[in-house]
Amino acid sequence: MRVGDLVTGALGAFWINKLRSGLTVLGIVIGVGAVVAMLAMTSGFEEYVNERFSSLGGNTFQIQKWPAMRMGGSRHMAKYRKRKDITMANAEAVRERDEAARFVGAELWAWGGLVRSRYGTTPPNVPVVGGTPAYVSNNGCDFSQGRNMNAFDMLHERNVAILGADVATTLFPHSSPVEQNVVFSGRRFQVIGVLAARGSFFGMGSRDNFVVIPITAFIRIYGKNRSVNITVQALGPQVFDWAKDRAIQIMRQERRLKPGQDNDFDIFSNESIIDTVSGITRYITLAAIGIAILSLVVGGIGIMNIMMVSVTERTREIGVRRALGARKADILWQFTVEAVILSALGGLIGLGAGYGAAYLAKAMADLPAAAPPWAVAVALGMSSLVGLVFGIYPAWRASQLDPIVALRYE
Repeated sequence: MRVGDLVTGALGAFWINKLRSGLTVLGIVIGVGAVVAMLAMTSGFEEYVNERFSSLGGNTFQIQKWPAMRMGGSRHMAKYRKRKDITMANAEAVRERDEAARFVGAELWAWGGLVRSRYGTTPPNVPVVGGTPAYVSNNGCDFSQGRNMNAFDMLHERNVAILGADVATTLFPHSSPVEQNVVFSGRRFQVIGVLAARGSFFGMGSRDNFVVIPITAFIRIYGKNRSVNITVQALGPQVFDWAKDRAIQIMRQERRLKPGQDNDFDIFSNESIIDTVSGITRYITLAAIGIAILSLVVGGIGIMNIMMVSVTERTREIGVRRALGARKADILWQFTVEAVILSALGGLIGLGAGYGAAYLAKAMADLPAAAPPWAVAVALGMSSLVGLVFGIYPAWRASQLDPIVALRYE
């Protein structure tokens, strides 16, 4: 029997029992749809992170009291809270003694301020960063206007400010902010520069909503009873690990940690955060695949059940075909192909549903979605395999029917 005839006959049988066939493949549709949707969203998220994550510049790592990703609840975070604050003296030690470092910067943060100009006022959610001249390079920023802070600004604790792009647009919608004044924390600052826009990260807020001032002026205004973040830019990618290892040695010496004692500070870079995100999405993907396998098994049982019913309903047809010369192999192929096609159709519908769900989430919630091309092959391959595995027994049962008994079946 030709393959075309087998496919045509299978489709005809499904058309006669449209509702039953649709309900049979529902488990396949759910399983394939779930795995494709999750693969699309997790792959899209990883791609988005790789392309857009630039909280630090190239070849740069950060040393801080707290972990980069704070997960686990307040009880888990208690051990970090007990750590000593990182100090300006620690940052200075790294700057002086890390031979593989090009730039070493120090940062202090004050969260949630309101900034005013003669033209407008920001919402009360603008972070103020006390930084050094290395802040811009070490955080992967570029200037769109103006200049960076310099040693004179630092030495004299000058009230000068560098604006993030969103703050500059809000406060100076129709003019250049450079050399104009802004007011926050009850003090007037002269704008010396504006940073280029970097956009939002995963829809979780703008990366351009902040103000940078000299860290010396920050300490004078906000005090120094807070932990310093240290950013270190290596001389190049080939000495990145050396710069990081050397910084760890210096920090341990400065903080008088004994051999074998855990670090009481965290180090992270773009790569380490990307690895963390990849690990999380890997577990999500495995969970989605587990759900899909369960749904496919349920769908496969449904296909086996419906194919057994079909064999019973078509016993006389099988007898006629055998009487006209059809071999056992022909009957086996007929019902096997029907099971595989039924399962593959469910896979195709699930594939469309999964893509639709992923891109609906992207449109409605601004979630990145980019299903990898291999997801199509996996979805169709898994669904077809289910049809083959669960359809082979009913097909074998059909091929073993005695043609005489089958012809007498009513």
